[in-house]
Amino acid sequence: MRDRHGLAALFIMPAIFILVMSLALANSFSGQQEARLAYAVLDLDDTPVSRALDTLLGNTDLLDKSASPSSEADARLRVRAEEAAFVLVIPQGFARRIGTNQTPELRFLVDPAVPAIMRNGFRQYVDVAVTRVWLTHVLERLGQSMMLPELRRITEHIGSPEITIESVGSHDDAAVAVPSSVQQNVPAWLIFSMFFVVIPISAVFIGERQRGTLQRLRSQRVPFGLVLAGKFMPFVLVNQIQALVMVAIGRWLVPLCGGEALTLPGSAPAIAALMTLSLAVSIAAVGWALFIASLARSSEQATILGGVGNILMGAIGGIMVPRFVMPAAMQPWTRISPMDWALEGFHQVMLRQGGIADVLPAVCALVCFGLVALAAAVFFNHRAAST
Repeated sequence: MRDRHGLAALFIMPAIFILVMSLALANSFSGQQEARLAYAVLDLDDTPVSRALDTLLGNTDLLDKSASPSSEADARLRVRAEEAAFVLVIPQGFARRIGTNQTPELRFLVDPAVPAIMRNGFRQYVDVAVTRVWLTHVLERLGQSMMLPELRRITEHIGSPEITIESVGSHDDAAVAVPSSVQQNVPAWLIFSMFFVVIPISAVFIGERQRGTLQRLRSQRVPFGLVLAGKFMPFVLVNQIQALVMVAIGRWLVPLCGGEALTLPGSAPAIAALMTLSLAVSIAAVGWALFIASLARSSEQATILGGVGNILMGAIGGIMVPRFVMPAAMQPWTRISPMDWALEGFHQVMLRQGGIADVLPAVCALVCFGLVALAAAVFFNHRAAST
């Protein structure tokens, strides 16, 4: 309790990260980001064909449609004033070219600040709409010439297919929700904060070494494993308190600030899996912290080694940037980070309704990582004591 800086690193920092990141990325994860770009259509042809194209373009939720400009000069003023990112100019003769199977001509007035990917995406969307208008026009003419009114009725139903997205979990009978920002950020920053026990553990360990406490214990033949256990068990308990606090923040504080509440599985096997996984993350984090504390000879070294190591593991392991956002060539590299193992285990339970069996690989990997780090800590301490 006297280590205020350690408490800030373990509780205040991850709490702020969870709150800020869950709110800031809520729309990005939910797929409900509001359209920030507007477009307008300047129809200089003013024919049924050009109006049909205008109607088709209005059937998208990706962009906001603004009022049509009165002239091309007005359209250019609106683009310069950033009132519209795109203005599609349908020139005179557009319907005539469609009717004579000539290539239709369209012009874009585009804000140069619009990213190229969005510019190309809107152009492709217009290409598809023009193709549908042309196909409808051809079928209508064919139906009229062949006196087949059925073709005209068929053209009225030309449209995009309805696509249903189904999220499949680990169990067929489980209702699985679509992953949200809070379901990504709460376990991610919880794991990150658990590994930051390297700061207070290093401070305690190095302080005892500098004050001669470890030397006095060694002279009294106190096993170094017992010394490590005296630091291991309390900080494992601290990690579990961290887990409860961070889950409470996601469950109650984030929705109070306007975000989505963290949903937790209600079954006993899922809760048991989360508790087991949390304990495994603590073993890995405290083992890593004791390893760094055994290597470092000063608090500055411990801060650099532990802090930089945690940031690298977080960056590679999908904590700061989710794995599915990374390029395909980079995604396999996330597997080398123990934070990725832990995050995947939490997602198995929170998103896929998994149980103990589903998180067992992650638990075993994390425990092995922690034990190897503890063994390395003992080895380096004995080597330092013998020199």
